[in-house]
Amino acid sequence: MKRNNIINIHNSNDFSEIALEIFQFQAKNCSVYKEFLNLLTIDICEVKTISQIPFLPVQFFKSHKIVSSKEVIQQVFLSSGTTGNAQSKHFVTDVSVYRKSFTKGFEYFYGAIEKFTVLALLPSYLERNGSSLIYMANSFIKKSKNSKSGFYLNNLDELYQNLIELDKNNEKVLLIGVSFALLDLVEKYKFKLKNTVIMETGGMKGRRKELIREELHQVLKEGFGVNNIHSEYGMTELLSQAYSTGNGIFECPPWMKILIRDTEDALTILPTGKSGGINVIDLANINSCSFIATQDIGKTYTNGTFEVLGRFDNSDIRGCNLLVL
Repeated sequence: MKRNNIINIHNSNDFSEIALEIFQFQAKNCSVYKEFLNLLTIDICEVKTISQIPFLPVQFFKSHKIVSSKEVIQQVFLSSGTTGNAQSKHFVTDVSVYRKSFTKGFEYFYGAIEKFTVLALLPSYLERNGSSLIYMANSFIKKSKNSKSGFYLNNLDELYQNLIELDKNNEKVLLIGVSFALLDLVEKYKFKLKNTVIMETGGMKGRRKELIREELHQVLKEGFGVNNIHSEYGMTELLSQAYSTGNGIFECPPWMKILIRDTEDALTILPTGKSGGINVIDLANINSCSFIATQDIGKTYTNGTFEVLGRFDNSDIRGCNLLVL
């Protein structure tokens, strides 16, 4: 499997062919996934379509080392974790695949990152080590080659001044921020931005009361004076991101796909329009596991887009008890 082929997928036939090839590879070379399939009594030779592929519960990234390669680990990405909960660990043997994925993924929806001034308001991520989001944002900041690009922690006054000045000068700006920090900013200042993409990465991270997406976006739209709030859908266990340009409807890059599973039968894939658990195929995860059953609830639409509706109340997805430490 040539890793460059993954990021150069252009149609659904290519996606299915490469996804099935990666499934066969990971079913044989990822020991945790292999054991998971064995316990499900899956005959990998009988898997002929992507809808037949079993998805590994995302919690295994907290309890097991998910690796499909014998190469040296180059990077370990860590989830934020909460008190009393283990962190997810994503062991990455080729970090260049991640860089290609997030760079081409952003370009697919927004054009070259070099055309943007990148302002990152990610305090909860900056305050810990191993964040894949910080890794991505830092790469964007360096690629933008603008002196005003950078991370902002508590210096909201400086961020305000830069946003006003850049927008006034008709420069394209990407403000990417965690939800609670963006709310802090618009509570302190009011904007009327015309050339700035406001992108929230979700999560109050225990800093504020959780808001439903519609409430959050309404407050942010009024505070920043914009018509749409963009969103990024990603996680520690993935090396690709989906994006929403408004209204909470996400689209994947060509090497990523969302399927919806039945909440009562994790091996059953539901048709479009039905709500259930979000399964992600991320072909950039070639050296870990590309088939992840997340804790998110959502639904897909006929054009391939999807919506995130919430989270499972129970933190343990069915199937996790198949493997014991």
